[in-house]
Amino acid sequence: MTTRRKFIQTGSVVAAGLSVGLNASGDFSGRSYTSQRPEKAKRKFTSPLVEETIQRVKNTIKDPELAWMFENCYPNTLDTTVQFSMKNGRPDTFVITGDIHAMWLRDSSAQVWPYVQFANKDEKLKQLLAGVINRQTQCILIDPYANAFNDGPTGSQWEKDLTKMRPELHERKWEIDSLCYPIRLAYGYWKKTGDVSCFNKSWKKAMKLVVQTFKEQQRKKNHGPYKFQRMTAVQSDTVAGGGYGNPINPTGLICSTFRPSDDSTIFSFLVPSNFFAVVSLRQLAHIFRQVFDEQTFSGECDRLADEVEKALEMYAVQSHLNFGKILAFEIDGYGNRLYMDDAGIPGLLSTAYLGSFKTEDPVYQATRKFALSASNPYYFEGKAGKGIGSPHTGTDMIWPMSIIMQALTSKDTNEITDCLKILKSTHNETGFMHESFQKDQPQKFTRKWFAWTNTLFGELILKIYHENPQILKDII
Repeated sequence: MTTRRKFIQTGSVVAAGLSVGLNASGDFSGRSYTSQRPEKAKRKFTSPLVEETIQRVKNTIKDPELAWMFENCYPNTLDTTVQFSMKNGRPDTFVITGDIHAMWLRDSSAQVWPYVQFANKDEKLKQLLAGVINRQTQCILIDPYANAFNDGPTGSQWEKDLTKMRPELHERKWEIDSLCYPIRLAYGYWKKTGDVSCFNKSWKKAMKLVVQTFKEQQRKKNHGPYKFQRMTAVQSDTVAGGGYGNPINPTGLICSTFRPSDDSTIFSFLVPSNFFAVVSLRQLAHIFRQVFDEQTFSGECDRLADEVEKALEMYAVQSHLNFGKILAFEIDGYGNRLYMDDAGIPGLLSTAYLGSFKTEDPVYQATRKFALSASNPYYFEGKAGKGIGSPHTGTDMIWPMSIIMQALTSKDTNEITDCLKILKSTHNETGFMHESFQKDQPQKFTRKWFAWTNTLFGELILKIYHENPQILKDII
């Protein structure tokens, strides 16, 4: 059975039914940079505009290996993970993560995000994106507390979890960001295209369920309706406190039982996810005000955003011994706090990327310095590279996602270049990003097929191409 915890794949060893990518000659010595994309007839979806962009950007990248990586990674979501159809006259798109045949609300949103910019110039791509929004709407209506869904009522290896499982669910881990990401995608799509066809009665119902769920998880009077436990030897795969988590003191913040890594929280007020919720609630208020003229619900969204934001200002910014005023990663409202960062998005490093802070904000900059330092227990440096990892993959495992995010949130040419060099030297000749790699031995990595990180890498290259193209012309 596949799980999100796919572990170490080394060199050319076949693991979990997937072999590590080799070049055309069957070894790593040829350096021919043969495309690792599926042949055209086997690609799930093709956008002429995306293909043109790949060629145009490739031609500006001096380093052939980096150009090859971009060509492989940027279209990986479209090439391998999307299943588009029309259902009841409306677009419908199911998006798997890669090596796990299930649709995460977070991952699916992030995987297609870099293509939103092309929606107005490619009608089929526009329909594909609308289909993701429509499918996410149906998922939220099935269960707003679930993080991952099947393509129908097929059941799951997690069906014995001690929570209210349904056959449509792959997994039922409550994570704030699972409801934020679909709002981000819908808002970005609407702002780019002006298309409101996704905002039907079902979408409105789903969004009102999002706000209801956020309020339930403020836990002002009781635990709320959600609990989760799993029979497992992995501590972070189950939940303390009888399935409700460790105690919290209600502050107005929203509890998140799990992190974006799908690991359980220690203190339930996950700070970066609460910041994400503020941004998402403001976007939701804007849509309901402008599209539906529903001032009452729009005001409800704004008031909840204000409440969470005020609580963050009061409780989330803490004095660190070495870095001054920074954001804690998790808090409980009693004064307890956890100082760390996780490579998952949202994390502390990615709060600027998701719109919670301007990159020059002094609190963000101090937090960023902390996250990228040895004071963060999940920041690792080794012979192969340096970056943030996650308890999800254990110590000494660096996530390329964190290195990409470091570059995305930097304006320093040298820092961005250094990040690209690490990414280029740690993909283990596969031409793709992975979930994590061992800090001294990049041939030891997790998840060969992880489309979110592949597409995020493509997003980084495009950002550099538009904002600082000289980096791509100089790097070698």
